[in-house]
Amino acid sequence: MKYLHLIWASLFRSKTRTLLTLLSVFVAFFLFGMLDAVRVAFNSGGSVTGANRMVVASRLSITQMLPYSLDAQIKTIPGVRKSTFAAWFGGIYQDPKNFFPNFSVGPGYMDLYPEFKLAPAQRKAWEADRQGAIVGETLAKKFGWKVGDTIPLQATIFPTKGSNAWSFKLDGIFRIDDEKRKGQEQVLLFHWNYFDESNDYVKGRVGWYIIQLTDAGAANRVSKAIDALSANSDHETKTQTEEAFNQSFAKQIGDIGLIVTAIMGAVFFTLLLLTGNTMAQAVRERIPELAVLKTIGFSNVSVLWLVLGESLLLVAIGALLGLAFAPVVMQVAVKMSGGFIQLPGNLPPESWMTGLVLMVAFGALSGLLPALRAMRLNIVDALAGR
Repeated sequence: MKYLHLIWASLFRSKTRTLLTLLSVFVAFFLFGMLDAVRVAFNSGGSVTGANRMVVASRLSITQMLPYSLDAQIKTIPGVRKSTFAAWFGGIYQDPKNFFPNFSVGPGYMDLYPEFKLAPAQRKAWEADRQGAIVGETLAKKFGWKVGDTIPLQATIFPTKGSNAWSFKLDGIFRIDDEKRKGQEQVLLFHWNYFDESNDYVKGRVGWYIIQLTDAGAANRVSKAIDALSANSDHETKTQTEEAFNQSFAKQIGDIGLIVTAIMGAVFFTLLLLTGNTMAQAVRERIPELAVLKTIGFSNVSVLWLVLGESLLLVAIGALLGLAFAPVVMQVAVKMSGGFIQLPGNLPPESWMTGLVLMVAFGALSGLLPALRAMRLNIVDALAGR
């Protein structure tokens, strides 16, 4: 630490170059913080222990539908208080850019989601309307919908009577009080019975079952009993938490961990070249000064650590600022999306630890070769400009 003032002065010898390099390091670690937080979130939440509400889906893929006949069997499992089902629809409103989740749901769906606040009169009207639909408040505001409107959707998977045109009457608008779950207001729900009767191809099939337990402590036992119903059949199931089920939707685009690793690998490789070049240039410009330091008594090891310290400090400043700034932007993204995009409120400890390890590693790697060159300087040759 006694040489910190020398390291600091050397670091900002060329302010423009240093600031541009710091900006590059900042951006790299800022991106790492955001992407790694998403990766950690997607890889968590798989255990059913202690879960009060769980989802039963196909073990093979969430796109594999399950027989409606499982509904009655699931209700007989000890520990199941309530159950219902849903099926992905995937309709488009006016333009593919207007995408929002829409799916059909079975009777009693709203009973399993008490956080969805729907006026009793609107719920009664919806339950009595075969072609009725309800939407979240955020979605209704986005498109200017009001109760009584007709909402046309173009099917992407399930045609009806040879056409892709479906229409629904908006019977109700629900809200969610929890700001962290506002993204769930951007959804449209309609009746599974109407979907089952009207689509041309799929009959008696549902996408997944939602179950509520009498005791969250029995989650493991109940999940095993439910999965045993379909063991060795062509529709084996996997009972999991809602969080894990929701993650599986996004994972359909690919391995999130692999995607993040590939992106960050390219970013950090570029960063290593950039920072290494900055340090090499800085050492070349200061060869006479380093020779003077050796002349007045600095050892080869001391000079080595001066250059390495400069590299470590350069990367550390940019990395810590980038990691600290990532959660701020993540929360801004959540608010701007109306809750549709859900990101962690803070960087997970795992991301911080990985970021700090990368910070030290890149600081050492980018400064190693310039530091070795400085350590091996011959005083006479350096002062003579050779």
